[in-house]
Amino acid sequence: MIFLRSSSTTYLRLSILSALGLFAVNTAMAATTDISTVNDNELPQVELDKIVVTATRTPTKISNTIAQTRVVDSEALKRYQGQTALEVLKRQPGFSIKQDGGMGSSSNFYVRGYDSKRVLILIDGVRYGSMSTGQPALALLPTDQIDRIEILYGASGSSIYGADAMGGVIQVFTKGSNVDQSNFSVTAGVGSHDHYVYGAAAQFANEAGAKLSLSASRNQTDGISAIKYQTGNNKDEDGFESNNFAINTSVPLTDSISIGATGLFAKSTTEFDDFNNSADAEIEQENGAVSAFSQYENDKLTVRLSAGQSLDKLDNKVGDAFETKQKQANLLSIYRLPTGQLQAGAEWLEQEVDITDNTPDNGNDTYKINDRTIKSGFVGYQLNKDAYDLQANVRYDDNSQFDNETTYSLGYALKLAPSLRLGTSFATGYRAPSLNDLYIESTYYVPNENLEVEKSNNLEVFIESNSALQTTRLTGFNSRVDNLINNAYDPATFKYQATNIDAARLSGYSFTSDWQLSNVLFGGQYTYTDAEERSGVNKGKQLVYRPEHTGLIYVGYQALDFDVRAEAEYVGKTYNSPDNSTFIDDYTLFNVSGNYYINPNLTLSSRVENLTNEDYTTNEGFGTRYNQDGINFFTSLTYNWF
Repeated sequence: MIFLRSSSTTYLRLSILSALGLFAVNTAMAATTDISTVNDNELPQVELDKIVVTATRTPTKISNTIAQTRVVDSEALKRYQGQTALEVLKRQPGFSIKQDGGMGSSSNFYVRGYDSKRVLILIDGVRYGSMSTGQPALALLPTDQIDRIEILYGASGSSIYGADAMGGVIQVFTKGSNVDQSNFSVTAGVGSHDHYVYGAAAQFANEAGAKLSLSASRNQTDGISAIKYQTGNNKDEDGFESNNFAINTSVPLTDSISIGATGLFAKSTTEFDDFNNSADAEIEQENGAVSAFSQYENDKLTVRLSAGQSLDKLDNKVGDAFETKQKQANLLSIYRLPTGQLQAGAEWLEQEVDITDNTPDNGNDTYKINDRTIKSGFVGYQLNKDAYDLQANVRYDDNSQFDNETTYSLGYALKLAPSLRLGTSFATGYRAPSLNDLYIESTYYVPNENLEVEKSNNLEVFIESNSALQTTRLTGFNSRVDNLINNAYDPATFKYQATNIDAARLSGYSFTSDWQLSNVLFGGQYTYTDAEERSGVNKGKQLVYRPEHTGLIYVGYQALDFDVRAEAEYVGKTYNSPDNSTFIDDYTLFNVSGNYYINPNLTLSSRVENLTNEDYTTNEGFGTRYNQDGINFFTSLTYNWF
């Protein structure tokens, strides 16, 4: 059964009313229950002060980190069953997306004015992304295989992880990293546009501390037509299908030594609309990362040696094929001093991209140089006291194609009261041009070997309140970027070439607040971003596809046998031309989701998105408007054996 936008509205409205009626009945039953028989400790709890690894490379409470940090844990990921990491991120503070159609289609995201090329993506510590486009394919990573997502905002990650982290670091952790008992689960779901998801997971744990997690899933949908106002082959729906696998294992060899491995892999096919109206326009992709580690730990010292490789393989059936491999080895040591802790380490990274020219009639598509190596060393110091928090890092990177770069960061936060902190941080960052920017000669691109490395200076200040009931933070940020790389379009040759913009400024502020009062949750976030070009013919104009205003508010209710959440997501007006002569309208989306725990083993999860059937787009230009879905739903059942 296919639910099209034009034919599904009545059905979905009935589904919404039924779902809300179910939740209303349960809420009423919960309200009339004798409260003296309910222990608050038995109610589902949201841990506001989560543990994060990405911000410091060592487990740290968010209330002790200095740069803005956010964790989307396994409980929150339940709201995104059948979706991808991109859908999760676009609802986080400061994020917006540009997408060429529905699920699985080509996409880019922006955070605080930085696009995805300038945000480092890690999968279990391994760099992930394309060395051709420079962008990570987060629209292909399924939430079903993810345990949690950690977000580090700003450039402090540059002095910890190196290049490409000017705008922040996002780390994806595969499912099974926190196994505490053996269990098995199966999931099956159905949604709009013949969207089907089914999968299974098995997790094992023994008394000796050995853990193993295996999971596999299938995600497929008929999709929506990617481009609006089309005829011929481009008028059809553009489907998406993906087979996904994950593994996570660790084994303690002694009380001090452990080994382990992780892996995340997705093989997908995405249909799309091309300008030649081709009947077979589709992209086959393989994406993921594998890693292995050994770790020694005692009360004062932790030493971890890891190695891994990520894969980004794209085969365009009406264009070229690209394959990116990033091989990586890391050595990290953490020494706990009488006051604070010292971190030091070294990294080796080899990046390579290969191209298969499937369009020889349009010229020879090649790379002059297709690989590079980066050798790095870093050291850091972290101190968390009752009265203050301190973090300092410095990193040295030796890139085989460019001069070496040194980045550093320094942050300090003062606790004005037990639940109130005031802090600031300064960080430098850089990004080397992608291999596409430098060396590709193709139908659509002209190389530019004279590109310079992007560099940034970044200042962040914040005030934060953190208590058992809530966490609220106001963060101001200001970044000056020199030699910002931008793709310039030449209408005479119909080709793009990467060029340096002398200067750009990315500044603004972000406000987040999350509350839990008994079993009621509510909160929201708002980010103002001024992404201004500071030189050239467009000096004073906003950089394209960076909305000034983004925000989200939500309210939820948790009981023993169900939970429900309603939210409103807002994205402001977005300029889509460098001179700001054209723009994409703002939009607001209303969504509702919930879980009903039928019994301890069986859970029903459901969501309905874009309740008002908003007709909107995130990408429009050159006379082409890409579609986004109207009102849509997804419902799934998960059964667990313990």
